[in-house]
Order: sequence, then C-alpha cells, then structure tokens
Amino acid sequence: MRKTISNKMISDKKIKLLSCVIALMWGNVSLSYAAVVPEGTQLSAKQEIVRNNGSEPASLDVHKVESDTELNIISDFFDGLVYLDQKSEIKPRLATRWETSDNQNWIFHLRKDAKWSDGSPLTAHDVVFSWRRLIDPATGAPYGNYLENASVVNASDVLQGKKKLEELGVKALDDFTLEVKLDKPVGDFLLMLTHPSTVPVSEKTVKKYGDKWIRPEHFVSSGAFKLSEWVVNERVVGVRNPQYWDDKNTVINKVTYLALVSDKADLNRYLAGEIDITLTIPLDSFAALKKKYPDQVNISPKLSTYYYEINTQKPPFNDVRVRQALNLAIDRDVIADKVLGQGQKAAYILLPPTIGGFSFQEPEYASWTQEQRIAKAKELLNEAGFNQNNPLKFNLLYNTMESHKKLAIAISSMWKKNLDVDATLQNQEWKVLLDNKYQGNFEVARYGWIADYNSPKTFFNIFTTGHTQNSSLYSNKKFDELVAEAEKTNNKSTYQQALDIVTHDAPIIPIYSYVNAKMVKPYIGGFYVDPRGYIFTKDLYVIKH
Repeated sequence: MRKTISNKMISDKKIKLLSCVIALMWGNVSLSYAAVVPEGTQLSAKQEIVRNNGSEPASLDVHKVESDTELNIISDFFDGLVYLDQKSEIKPRLATRWETSDNQNWIFHLRKDAKWSDGSPLTAHDVVFSWRRLIDPATGAPYGNYLENASVVNASDVLQGKKKLEELGVKALDDFTLEVKLDKPVGDFLLMLTHPSTVPVSEKTVKKYGDKWIRPEHFVSSGAFKLSEWVVNERVVGVRNPQYWDDKNTVINKVTYLALVSDKADLNRYLAGEIDITLTIPLDSFAALKKKYPDQVNISPKLSTYYYEINTQKPPFNDVRVRQALNLAIDRDVIADKVLGQGQKAAYILLPPTIGGFSFQEPEYASWTQEQRIAKAKELLNEAGFNQNNPLKFNLLYNTMESHKKLAIAISSMWKKNLDVDATLQNQEWKVLLDNKYQGNFEVARYGWIADYNSPKTFFNIFTTGHTQNSSLYSNKKFDELVAEAEKTNNKSTYQQALDIVTHDAPIIPIYSYVNAKMVKPYIGGFYVDPRGYIFTKDLYVIKH
C-alpha cells in the first residue's frame, strides 16, 4: 500500500508547513475527477453498467449503515468535502479549498455550483445538519463515533447526550463556508473526511420525509448519480444526475447494483453478458477463469481483514482461554491457500499488511507449527473445563454467500477435528445478521473490517470500550489508553502495544487479509478499485464493442 504523508510522524512545524502547502496547492483549483477517456477511444452508444453488489442494502441512509454493501452505492450517490484519487492523494470535491494553520482549526470553502439532485443548492448548513445527525444519540448511527474519533470539539459529550447538538464543533459561517474545530491537531483529518459517513445529506429532504427520505420518489443525492429504482432483494438503479456539478465529465448514464448473494449466479450472469462487474469470483472457478479469461480477472490488495467476532460477554466466551483456543485451532494457511487461493494472506492479527505504512509484529504462535497451536488450544480449552466429556458447543453465524458458507464449513470442521468442538452453522441474510449482532444475539459471527482510511486507528477504534460498532462488547482499559495515546503520536510502538493486547484478548479471530477479486468485462474503461474496495462508477465508461 502507498504511504500517505498524514500517516508519518511529523513535527508541529512540519504539520503547519504541510497545511500551508495543501492550502496553496488546492486553494484556487476546481478539478474534475470523473471519467478520463483516452483520446481516440470509441465509446459505446449505450453507456450503462450492471454491477453485482452481493446483498440487499440494509438502508441507503448514510447514517444508518456501516458495510461496503451500502457504502458502495452511497459512494456513487453522494459527494464528500474531499476524496482520494487513484494515487491516494487528497483532492477537492464539495470543498474547493480549505485552510488551517495548526491542523486543529479548519475552514472549508464549498463550491457554489454544487446542487442537490432536486436542483436546490447544497450549502454548509447541510454539512452541519448531517454531522449533527450522524452523532445524534437518537439516530443510533453505526458510525456515530466517527466524529469523536476525529476529535471534533464536544463530539464525545454530544454522543453521550451530555451536550446539545448545537455545541458540536462544526459551524456554517455562511452558505458556503464551513468551520470545524478539533480538540487537538489531527494530521490525518482530511484523510478521515474521505469516508462516506461524512458526506452531507439534504437537510430539507430529511426533515420533510423523515426515515422515508430514502425512497426513490423522495431520494435526493449530491453525486454523479441519483436513485431511480429500488426493487428489494433484486436491484438498486442509479441514473445520471444532471444537477451534478461535474456532470459534463460523467460518461455512464445508468448503473444497476444487483443483490445477488450467490457468487455462482453472479458468474453465470457475467458469462451470459448480463453483468459487467462481478462482486467476487467463485473459489471453485477461479483457476479455470484465470486461465481462460486472464484479461478479465482483476485481483488487487484490500485494506481489510476477514474475521470471526466473538460475543465476549456471553459465557463461556467471557473466558479468554476459550477464545484463544478457538483462535489457535484454525489452520489459516489451508484457508488462504487451499480454500480461497486468490492471493489472500493468512492473518494472525487484526491489522492488514502495511496499514498506514507500518509493518507490525505477529504473535509468537504465528511461527509455530499447526500441531503446536492445536496442542496449546487443547490445553487452554481443558483448563476452561471443556473436553471430550464436556464438549464446547455454540452457534456460528454467517451471512448468505457461498464463500462464507465454505469457510464456515472448513473452520467448523477444524474445530471438530482438532478440539472436538461442535459449532452449529446458522445462515442469515445480511440485514438480519447485523440486527442480531448489535442486539447481542450471537455467540460467534462472521464479520470483517475494511479500513475507513489508511491508518491502524480505523481498526482499533471499533474495539474501544463503548464504541458504537463494538458489538463484541470487548473492554480493556489499557487497550483504550494505548489507542488514545496512539491517536496523538501515530507511534508504531504504541500501536504495537495496543495490537498485542487485543491479539491476546481475542475478541475476534483474524482469518485472512482480503483481496479485491472481480471479473470485469474488457470493454469497461477506467476500471480501478481503491484500497478500501470502492469502485467509483463516475470513473468508468463503456468502450464500443
């Protein structure tokens, strides 16, 4: 992964210099960032793309979602203040420029030609409304902690209901000038603003329609596309937004996101010419497809970790020895190389490789043989009171998808063979799994985390005590203190100490580091998957074929 300047340790003087350079570089520039069609390219008369998105979105309300299932679509429908280009550099979007002298007090100047898809002006007041709604305890946003993590003034107290929404450190100085105050200098604040949870929604629309604002007949967006159709469990359709400030540089007229949970159905419809970009590639078909269609198989690294989450408050999983035993008994090399085999890497820690430009030390048992790990796992489980006469039994929850099922079968078989543990597999739709996870109605559940931005903090924060996305209910005071310290220093040693604690405590079982694996038609131009896994339809175009 590419390093970004905001992930390096820099002095206060260098931070100020960097801020001035950013302001100078982008102070008066309004850049288009959509599709760039090479000269001489013949475009298809029909500029429409069909993408498989994998599952039915839990919602399209920015403040009610948390996964790539929803954020893939939201990223096409909404603009943020800034964005990351294909070189992982921060560029203007709704904000044409910004100023800060200390990385603590920020002024953003919004573009005056930005409009909502209904033609009404998009203003700084919309941003203020949206950020307040994001952190409002009444909203219950999964990303409710995000502005707290960004150190926005009073964010923590507002989230806890101790202060009013109006006391959040964000203010509209006028219709097109936004002031943001932080509790402390945050060197990667701009990087944090590239996450979809910070995009504004229309204050007028949300207030008028309430939770029904996401229906196609009410939906108002700010991005290159707007919602035109939503057929539950089948498809979401976006059409080109003529009110979009950079519409002249958009090529695609229509994008359809299918809700196919079956990767085999995904592939079959791709091969039949009904899908242009798959969600993934079936594990069983990968080798043959790579040989037959090498130019259509697209593999790229992803800042993400696949893991099993454990309800640490539900006996016997409140016993760290039980969690550690289940962790040790999984042969990750078999999972990554044999079951998956698309370039995934075995994971023994929460963090994906090279996150934030760092390389972290794995636990000692990562270098053990699998036989050694199993022996230690048996010892721990026996100490916790589980053996052949009293086998550990629990439910393993996973959401509908062949690859998740295949992994669940493989891992539960390892637990049975190595520890005589009985894991009953339970398959649920994505929305149902999320509901059960956040209600604490699970023992062990399949999950994963994609970096919100390129920093270890985005992984650590969700395991701090009381975090809105801490559904494992994990709590360790020393871990919390180290994460807070790491946010100030961006120090590798501090990160490592925090990592060692959460690895030992095992609220999750890391299994592998993701890759983006997709089939892409050769006539799709401008294709690029960013390190977080997003494919921005605005970058794409259909070549004549």
